[in-house]
Amino acid sequence: MSIKSPVLADVPRSEASPLDFAVSANDRQTIAMVRAALEAGRLRLAYQPIVLSSDTSRIGFYEGLIRVLDPTGRPIPARDFMSAVEAHQIGRDIDCAALTMGLNTLIRQPQLRLSINMSARSIGYPKWTAILRGALRAHPGVGERLILEITESSAMLVPEIVIAFMDELQIEGIAFALDDFGAGYTAIRYFKDFAFDILKIDGQFIRNIHADRDNQVVTAALLAIARQFDMLCVAESVETLADAEFLQAIGVDCQQGYLFGAPTVTPPWTSTLGRHSA
Repeated sequence: MSIKSPVLADVPRSEASPLDFAVSANDRQTIAMVRAALEAGRLRLAYQPIVLSSDTSRIGFYEGLIRVLDPTGRPIPARDFMSAVEAHQIGRDIDCAALTMGLNTLIRQPQLRLSINMSARSIGYPKWTAILRGALRAHPGVGERLILEITESSAMLVPEIVIAFMDELQIEGIAFALDDFGAGYTAIRYFKDFAFDILKIDGQFIRNIHADRDNQVVTAALLAIARQFDMLCVAESVETLADAEFLQAIGVDCQQGYLFGAPTVTPPWTSTLGRHSA
């Protein structure tokens, strides 16, 4: 059964451009690649540290980033396939796989706190819910070390559903992070209802912030929003010491980026032979 690309959904065949067909074909190939990896169990989490701005030698928590392995074992980052699959059933299956691996890591590493990405489209998906509920029942307390990250654009697809979902799971001790804040179109009025625990500022406002006045103003405004709503603030894509020092000076709570560690499928608790970046 062929999968129709969203690009072509409302375009009559006679009006579709060669580029439309190329995008559709590429999406089909990507979906097939990811499906094959799922069936073969070729998925991994790559772990990246989030450090405290006040002492960057201390790790606050890790983010588990989904990676698909190609047939040779080479990790493929989510940015190379997620946009093609997130609107399809396979996107929910990836969320299930990421949650399963993340929960297993938390169970094996009782000292760890970990964030896992999910799409708002997985809310209410029976398989995803069963995985989470099963782990919470079998391992009391594990929810208190789990952070679920939802991107700004995903949260705004169904804000009322996201709000109810968060309310239900925060009772279990699960924290929520609003990922890539500033990259989408969140209505500020929803912040009173969303009650996210963590706000992650999109990297486009962080890179070169020490010298970019526009980024400084935008980040200060986003930080003020986090403060107003009692959210921990994380700066994404921190790549230079100058940027890290600026973020520390303005009061950003935590930082994440290649300056402090690339995502790795062999984190410190699984290997002492060095890190393999994904």
